[in-house]
Amino acid sequence: MHAVRGVDLTVGRGEILGLLGPNGAGKTTTLRILTTLLPPSGGRAEIAGHDLVHDTARVRRRIGYVAQSGGLDPACGVREELTTQARLHGLDRATARERAEELARDLDLTALMDRPSGALSGGQRRRLEIALGLVNRPEVLFLDEPTTGLDPGSRAELWDLVRRIRTERGTTVFLTTHYLDEADVLADRIVVVDSGSVVAEGTPGDLKSRHGGGSLQDAFLAITGRTTAHDPIAV
Repeated sequence: MHAVRGVDLTVGRGEILGLLGPNGAGKTTTLRILTTLLPPSGGRAEIAGHDLVHDTARVRRRIGYVAQSGGLDPACGVREELTTQARLHGLDRATARERAEELARDLDLTALMDRPSGALSGGQRRRLEIALGLVNRPEVLFLDEPTTGLDPGSRAELWDLVRRIRTERGTTVFLTTHYLDEADVLADRIVVVDSGSVVAEGTPGDLKSRHGGGSLQDAFLAITGRTTAHDPIAV
């Protein structure tokens, strides 16, 4: 676990924010704190208008979290995964089924509803995991490296899905990624952390123009003082 200090963030409603940083920069710790999985030792944060420490239950009702490693039961069917998650959020049985069908339509999972999650492709599994993160209709969706391990076609599909979630639902998306091209394409704004502190922030275009080079990778290397792009921002 890496210490976080001096991380001061403001994320606008409906914004896609990309959180980048070199290995050990504090990204995972920051994400775990903001999703209530790790209690902060100091400081203050509000998520969707509720205090992270004193209003934890209300924060949890307003966020969705999709972990990098996922959490699907390979023997469990898609429909069962969705309805069970909805029931865990307090929906009655009929409403849970309706929510499952709604999400299946929105995320192109309808034809897969009776298939076990273990039989899904990588891209299909990721869509299901994102659907699970949307069951409670969160105001803020946290995505931890959502396209890791996916082929280029599946990555492009996930990018389109993230944009649709923001556009159609008005959802704020907080994204960590180790693909700089992904951050460049998806994020409205990027925050770079290093050694537990924010060292740069701005739009992808701002960072590229301020820190030289024609790519976000060049800017990232200049910001963090790295001399190589080898696995530059893996968690």
